[in-house]
This record gives sequence, structure tokens and C-alpha cells, in this order.
Amino acid sequence: MNGEKEISRLKVKFTLEGIGEARGEFIRFLAPRTVDMIVRKLPVEGRAALWLEEVYFEVPVKMGEEKAKSKVEKGTIAFWPLGSAICVFYGDSQPYSPVNVIGKITENLELFRQVKSGTRIRVERA
Repeated sequence: MNGEKEISRLKVKFTLEGIGEARGEFIRFLAPRTVDMIVRKLPVEGRAALWLEEVYFEVPVKMGEEKAKSKVEKGTIAFWPLGSAICVFYGDSQPYSPVNVIGKITENLELFRQVKSGTRIRVERA
């Protein structure tokens, strides 16, 4: 059973340049094709853009909507099809347009509040 859990929940680490590290997990059943596509590209790196209480950065993944949501919870990690970007929602704001929810931040969510536009962010397996 434990092996199955490893496949369905993948631990990831977000390195926020000059700020610190946050940890999270990608949860396959939320959007299996999107998660698989991103995991194959790891590690990915980009420069942060900000929108309300959300940090996002473009990644080399092209994917349409998959179980897309217009409302998310604080701590959600999502893929934004319109912008080919990974998004982290650190506050109560909602997506600009529907996103594929792919996981959640499990440690140090508050670090995303310190991210400035242009901050380098790297995501890799933890």
C-alpha cells in the first residue's frame, strides 16, 4: 500500500531565491495527466509573477484544462493552462481563470508572501 501512496503523492521542494524553501506535494488523482507532464519536466525553474495573493511562473508544459477549478483553497499548487504556469495560492485570492489543481504546500507557505516579481523559483523532487 505504501508504494502506491508514493506514486499518488509526490513530495516536491520549492526553492525561492534569497528567501528559503517551501515543501509541498503533487497529488496525482487531482489532475493525473497534468501532474505526470510536470513531473517529467522536473526540475523546473522560472521567474515569479504576482497576482493578488498568488505567485506563478511559466514552465515548459503545454496542457489544456483537466478537472479545472475556478475556486481554490489557500496553499493550493495548481497549473494554469492559459499561462502555462505553476501557481501557488498563499492567500484567499482566486485564480484569474480556471486552473488544474495539482497539489498543496505542506511547509512554509508563508514564504510566498515575500516573493517579489522576478524572484527565481525552482521546483524539484524532495
